Amino acid sequence: MNIILASTSPYRRRLLERLQLPFRCVSPETDETPLPDEAPAALAVRLARAKAESIARLEPGALIIGSDQVASIEGSIMGKPGNFNSASAQLRNSSGREVVFYTAIALIAPNRDQERFHVERFCVRFRALSDSQIANYLHREQPYDCAGSFKVEGLGIALFESLIGDDPTSLEGLPLIKLTALLGELGVDILHA
Repeated sequence: MNIILASTSPYRRRLLERLQLPFRCVSPETDETPLPDEAPAALAVRLARAKAESIARLEPGALIIGSDQVASIEGSIMGKPGNFNSASAQLRNSSGREVVFYTAIALIAPNRDQERFHVERFCVRFRALSDSQIANYLHREQPYDCAGSFKVEGLGIALFESLIGDDPTSLEGLPLIKLTALLGELGVDILHA
């Protein structure tokens, strides 16, 4: 089966590689600007779907996987920081607080007229962090392309007091437990020999 990950994210690529399926990555053409008053979960689903649909139009015979992640504090969306100053501000704002991550999946098999959508909610409670801890972390890991300004698969785990959710891979950017189930619904059995 021709499987395409509608993403250029190295994090999502590495996660999907764990399922040991042949796939390729294609960059989706998607405007990621939130709509006015758009809820974080709705934004994640809309963007995951838009990414998958943008590739499905070009590759009608493929099974397309789109995904997007949105972080929020008390309903306020946090984007990718892009630089040290923005990441530092995000981590100061997250210090001692709970941040909720919504990671959406869109699976589209255009030639079979099948679609599946899911959004995974995952909560992170941050430790109280000093400015020097934040600066040291950012200099060491430089997570400027990550929602929430951390890499949970790296040193970012030291920023947390607790994690609450069903699928830890959703925090990395692609919920593999639910993805495996959705693929199964479309006839792709990950464990089939």
